[in-house]
Amino acid sequence: MKRFFTRDSWRLPAIFANVKLRLLAVLLWVMAMAFVVLGFHLSWLVGLVALLFVIMVIVITINVVYQTNQNTSEYLTDLSYRIKKGEQESFLRLPIGILFYNEKAEIAWVNPAMQRYFGKEKILGHPLKEVDETLADLIVIHQDDDNFCEISWKDKYYTFRVQKEIRAVYLFEVTEYIGYKHQYEDSRVVLGQIFLDNYDEVTKSLNDQEISRLSSYVTTTLSDWAERFKMYLKRIDEDHYFVLGYTSMLEKMEEEKFKILDEIREYTSKRNNPITLSVGIAYGGDNLTNLASQAQSNLDLALGRGGDQVVVRAKDGQARFYGGKTNPLEKRTRVRARMISQALQDLMRQSEQVFVMGHKNCDMDSIGACLGVRRIAAMNQKKCWIVLDKGNLHSDILRLLESLEDYPEIAQSIISPAEALERAINSDLLVMVDHSKPSMSVSLELYEAMANRTMIIDHHRRGEEFPQNPMLVYIEPYASSTCELITEMFEYQQKDLEPINKIEATAMLTGIIIDTKSFALRSGTRTFDAASYLRSVGADPEMSRHFTKENAKDYIQRNHLLERLELLDDNALSTGEEERIYDPVTAAQAADSLLNISGVEASFVITRRNEDTVGISARSNGKKNVQVIMEQLGGGGHLSNAATQIKDTTVAQARQDLLALLQADAEEKK
Repeated sequence: MKRFFTRDSWRLPAIFANVKLRLLAVLLWVMAMAFVVLGFHLSWLVGLVALLFVIMVIVITINVVYQTNQNTSEYLTDLSYRIKKGEQESFLRLPIGILFYNEKAEIAWVNPAMQRYFGKEKILGHPLKEVDETLADLIVIHQDDDNFCEISWKDKYYTFRVQKEIRAVYLFEVTEYIGYKHQYEDSRVVLGQIFLDNYDEVTKSLNDQEISRLSSYVTTTLSDWAERFKMYLKRIDEDHYFVLGYTSMLEKMEEEKFKILDEIREYTSKRNNPITLSVGIAYGGDNLTNLASQAQSNLDLALGRGGDQVVVRAKDGQARFYGGKTNPLEKRTRVRARMISQALQDLMRQSEQVFVMGHKNCDMDSIGACLGVRRIAAMNQKKCWIVLDKGNLHSDILRLLESLEDYPEIAQSIISPAEALERAINSDLLVMVDHSKPSMSVSLELYEAMANRTMIIDHHRRGEEFPQNPMLVYIEPYASSTCELITEMFEYQQKDLEPINKIEATAMLTGIIIDTKSFALRSGTRTFDAASYLRSVGADPEMSRHFTKENAKDYIQRNHLLERLELLDDNALSTGEEERIYDPVTAAQAADSLLNISGVEASFVITRRNEDTVGISARSNGKKNVQVIMEQLGGGGHLSNAATQIKDTTVAQARQDLLALLQADAEEKK
């Protein structure tokens, strides 16, 4: 009671700082006073007893509240001390390395967990660069990161964080965790499919013993290869194999760039039975069904690019290509041409109208293919619109358009991309010719509007960018041109309908002539058959020569590019002036001309196409794969004929990037 009556004991307890408790206390005291008043009203004795009782209750209540408040304060003080002590102990004993440095990049303080990385070396006050240059560099590199990152330091792995504002570094070793992570990644399943590109064609001329010997060699070689990389190999068909393995082995196969392709091709070629492989490999998924579908998709991509190559890709990942060193062997048949022709007729009959478009910077193969598709649509009583951007056309296309003025029905069918978007409805059909990349289309917006009603007819190797759900795909890298593919379809159209006319046949023949360099490149028997058919239905060689004549400006520009020639080992390089804009067709013609130089296996012409785009035209004699080089710069094409367009760069930078790739290619061959 003595403590209770001290001065401090009569201070308002902290617990009454709560407004609600204070109001409750006031309410109780008012009720108590009312009880006392009521007692005095009844009797002074009753009132006196009530007053004493109330005073006693108040004194006891205040004392209890005071004691409770004291106990609470002591508890909080003790808890605060323990927390602070725990923080200090954790700061010193947790296995997290902590380092503070000052504005001069000198070490100001480290905890024991960090000190053990430096042994007994005295590091306080020493510059970070002198103590550990690698750690100093890591701090500079990651000082602006917002989150923890993984680093490798002193042959171990750590999660790492720099707090730039207080100049603190946090380090936590995760070597064991990273080891488990790598083990998991290395043990993930890889599915692959192997296809013998030209097995049927090669074995047609062989007897049973030779076929058995060839088949045994291929299977044995593939089995040895699979065993070396600890994979399971199963033959599904005469020309089809299935492989199952782990990602750790996939990395090793990629390191040696799938030499199995060269081994089988070279061995069989020496025996006049050249067999090439196409391989599709998928990894990274947990669903085996999806993984198998991805492997098939990768195999389709390899075949669409001409075969003799490997495509490695995870779902939604970037494809990696290996091989593709040889020109594709012709293996398409007239049966396939007939089936595609009939399928195209069915699609047209199911459509209200047809739209056909080529690629940007239209050439004769592209416009000729468009005219061919328009004629097939007319034969099937369907209206077909040719989508063409007339803003930037080469002289040969302009001459063709002038000649089409004598054919009003055709001329009126040529519309702009904006008009096509206005006319298109959901039941229409879009045919993309001479390209398969939507980004290269005359109108990307039209493709996006008709993506689910699209057909592709192309002779270029299929690239990674490809329409998601095309209704029909006819890609034949073995063909000389798209005009050749479409010409073959005319043989399977109804004979009683209006046939192809002179201007259409001439345009298509011109497309074949230009793409084959007057039948000097990629010309097979089917190419000459197509040219012969077009000639028989009225194609005019004299008119074709008129279309392909160069004007004086293009002639001067081409010679200007040839004058800027550089010879780099077996490569010829011409670089246009930085601020000068060159016609893309002229650049391509210059690249063709450079191949005529003795000792040149590949030619490259770099020019500015417009204010924000630099283009590279690449050609080769077949010994070097320029397609792979151009793909690394965002382009594509054929093994011997490829190109790319690079946005937001300079001619000098494009030249530097190309030279780096050529140097890497040369070093790889050594």
